[in-house]
Amino acid sequence: MRATRQRMTTVDAEEFFDFQPCSSAGLPDPEPLLENLATGVIEILLGVREVQQVARWVTEPTYDLLTARALIARRARASQQHREVPGFAISSVRACHPADGVVEGTVVVRSAGRTRAVAIRLEGLDGRWRATAISVL
Repeated sequence: MRATRQRMTTVDAEEFFDFQPCSSAGLPDPEPLLENLATGVIEILLGVREVQQVARWVTEPTYDLLTARALIARRARASQQHREVPGFAISSVRACHPADGVVEGTVVVRSAGRTRAVAIRLEGLDGRWRATAISVL
């Protein structure tokens, strides 16, 4: 007797092949990633780093938002007279764990003229942290 095979629906296939959430227990400390991502995002906005360099650590919607924000920053820099890139330093990194497999962090970045906060939401997906939201305040 021959067994019949059922076909996956589009919804089933998307759920099966989409990112799979995982527990925080199997993931590394998120604070170094928060600091590195914040540094990368600031460098992207300053025009000294390409968005593709952080692609593996962010989800596709976050990547698209970073690309759009980088384009806006590039246009703003083009209208300015001087092109000097200001130095900056990480002042503090804070992380909270609102749920298993989720980290919400804030990184304070100081430069000569201003202080900014970078808010990042990390989720454990496919065995590693990925940023699902990034906002520079």
